[in-house]
Amino acid sequence: METKKPARRRSPLLTRHIALPQDHGSWVFLFSPLLIGIFAAGRWSSDIPILVIAALSAFLIRQPITIIVKVYSNRRDRRDLSAAWFWFAVYGAIGFLAVLGLVLRGFGDLLYLAIPGVPVFLWHLRLVSRREERRQIGVEIVGSGVLALAAPAAYWVGMNEPSPIGWVLFALNWLQSAASIVYAYLRLEQRQLKAIPSRAERLRLGWRSILYATFNLLLVIGLGIAAITPDWLFLPYALQWGETMRGVLRPALNTKPTAIGVRQLIVSSLFTLLFIFTWRL
Repeated sequence: METKKPARRRSPLLTRHIALPQDHGSWVFLFSPLLIGIFAAGRWSSDIPILVIAALSAFLIRQPITIIVKVYSNRRDRRDLSAAWFWFAVYGAIGFLAVLGLVLRGFGDLLYLAIPGVPVFLWHLRLVSRREERRQIGVEIVGSGVLALAAPAAYWVGMNEPSPIGWVLFALNWLQSAASIVYAYLRLEQRQLKAIPSRAERLRLGWRSILYATFNLLLVIGLGIAAITPDWLFLPYALQWGETMRGVLRPALNTKPTAIGVRQLIVSSLFTLLFIFTWRL
């Protein structure tokens, strides 16, 4: 007679929702600027992996800190506290060593880029403690701007100098992220519609998304004409504009949030690849 082996219990320290962020869409807001900055520089440096580790550690440490705040705000069981402190220590130690490595390699000035992230993260934690962190579009847009600072950081490390082009990359990445966030909120709001409204009403509901995407496209076209950015860089922004217009005119009635998120991820990934390609033309 066969005896069943007892199920192996996973250590509480390996709980995924404590170790990794649960807002999966936020990953693209980190990796897109990082990749764009790295490939825009066009030079490989042994310091780039150190920068990636530092940026990733700063990104990941948000989750255990958020869990800690939730525990002390009586929003979560105190049993999560040990795992949260464990991952806070892990990410903190790795991040500290990576930042120290960058400083020793002569990139201490990059620490200034971390300054805007402190008040933004404290703002987020305050909302978490008050159970008000959900559907805060303003926080998300500002937060995506903090993550967009990875673009100039990667560019400067690759070029080994603080070129002004890094700030151009920052602005272009932040604008794209902001437009993406506004569009995602529009698609989620469209799920509440009972029927497809008139064309005029659809345009009225999506005016903000259209404004963001159109502004970005026209800006990049203008920068290309002024020879500040490559001529063909408008193509990824044209892709985003086309996706925005499609979404405005074809509301996401009864569409699952997961499907909306997956499509957003695909479009953002294509944007990143197209940006890198056209920048190198």
